[in-house]
Amino acid sequence: MSTSEKEPVKVTGFDQTSIKWVFRTIILFTAAALLGLWVFQQNVGFILLLLLALLFAVAMEPAVSALSKRGWRRGSATGVTMLGITLLAAAFLGLFGGLLFAQASSLISDLPNLVTNLTNWVNTTFSQNLDPDTLINQLNVQPSQIANWASNFAGGFVGIVSGIVGGLFQLLTLALFSFYLSADAPRLKRQIGALLNPNAQKVMVTTWDITVKKTGGFVVSKLLLALASTTAHSIFFAAIGLPYWLPLGLITGVTSQFIPTVGTFIGISIPVLFAVFNNPMDAVFIIIFASVYQQIENYLFSPKLSKITMDIHPAIAFGSVIVFANLFGAIGAIVAVPIAAALVALLDTYSKRYELIPELVENFQSSSES
Repeated sequence: MSTSEKEPVKVTGFDQTSIKWVFRTIILFTAAALLGLWVFQQNVGFILLLLLALLFAVAMEPAVSALSKRGWRRGSATGVTMLGITLLAAAFLGLFGGLLFAQASSLISDLPNLVTNLTNWVNTTFSQNLDPDTLINQLNVQPSQIANWASNFAGGFVGIVSGIVGGLFQLLTLALFSFYLSADAPRLKRQIGALLNPNAQKVMVTTWDITVKKTGGFVVSKLLLALASTTAHSIFFAAIGLPYWLPLGLITGVTSQFIPTVGTFIGISIPVLFAVFNNPMDAVFIIIFASVYQQIENYLFSPKLSKITMDIHPAIAFGSVIVFANLFGAIGAIVAVPIAAALVALLDTYSKRYELIPELVENFQSSSES
């Protein structure tokens, strides 16, 4: 055999073993991913409950920190803060609970009439031929379903007590984890830091502080704005004699703050729809009042609260709400914007900024002038 001839390459046992190992790794990784997904799906309710507890703990942080700086033990400060929130909620229910649930029951019972009136208006105005009964069935607001909802709301305090008993475990879980995450936050931070190297500890501390400060301020500011909006709109609705003024004011205030970009329009459109078929002039008054209040909020309330919070782009906020609502429902929509706010704060902290090239500066100046 000449030296120029080469022997054929043979597949050794080592190569076959490597191929088998790769296939086994892929199978194990796939199985682990499927198992993790199954565990997540089975516990998604508990995970969302933990997220709510985290948001609640973060929202209490300004008050807890203020008491801690005055010499209070952190556990006592957390307990007093939670007790204060509980007493405020109990006082609200004691003053307005019966009225709220009675009006909410009547509002829900009146939904079929609202759909019918709105459908008739669309048919008359735009020469359509929509069937109100079909829309009522598609929206699941037929009288039988309404009667079931109304009976749940009409129970007054008996319905409230039965609801509390039914969700007692979730409520206790939320309170327990909220208290732990707030009271033991420094110790929890040290325990997590002990598992990391010094460089990673610096990143963890920065991430923790930014998340608590920015997200906590964001949650508190939104709650205060929602409270102010609910109070102002409820008083105005009651003054003009709008039916269901308390639940409609609550819907307007909460929706305008926790649904980004379009929340204000959605929140005010609901009382407008109820008013326009009762007294069209009330709808005009509501639109005028909401426009004036929005300007007051934008130029008076929001700037004062912006010192403790952060700005988040409306597109990011709205997109996060849509994604989380599709994945986790109503609770996902609640936690979406605070989580997005925390991620944006972290991105702003760790992202590197560069000077703009002259072409970009000129483009920005020309677009601003135009």
